[in-house]
Amino acid sequence: MPAANRLGAEGDGFHIAMAALDGGRIGIAAQALGIGAAAYEASVAYAHERKSFGVPIGQHQMVQWMLADMAVALEAARMLTWRAAWLKDQGAAFGTESAMAKLFAAEAAMRVTTDAIQVHGGYGFIKEYGVERHFRDAKITQIYEGTSQIQKLVIARHLLQERAA
Repeated sequence: MPAANRLGAEGDGFHIAMAALDGGRIGIAAQALGIGAAAYEASVAYAHERKSFGVPIGQHQMVQWMLADMAVALEAARMLTWRAAWLKDQGAAFGTESAMAKLFAAEAAMRVTTDAIQVHGGYGFIKEYGVERHFRDAKITQIYEGTSQIQKLVIARHLLQERAA
């Protein structure tokens, strides 16, 4: 390739590609967060309107616990995502933090959307309620820009390099 067509110095291609992935992981974390938030909001609304045993299902302890777990997971994912984005904006190293945000947000989105289907019961599987779509959309966030397993490798490698230094 002619030098005029390079994005960086010769031999820097891998580092440039990895930096692009690091930034993209923040976007995937934000996407996962949005998917999870939509499923959570639908579940809270449904818990108010659906009744069982004469009361809204939101008054049942197990539904309350699922909603609480959803809220906590989403808030933690939000904080990790914001931190990674802030580090990137500051021009600081953010590769490990973007991997953490992407990993946690994708896993949280899967847990939240799984619980959303549970809250909705049989209606969780039909398209009219939308949570089945959120569930399907959440799954891809565990896969692209590096699978959840790859994020764990990225994080662990950084931690081990940090410890060795």
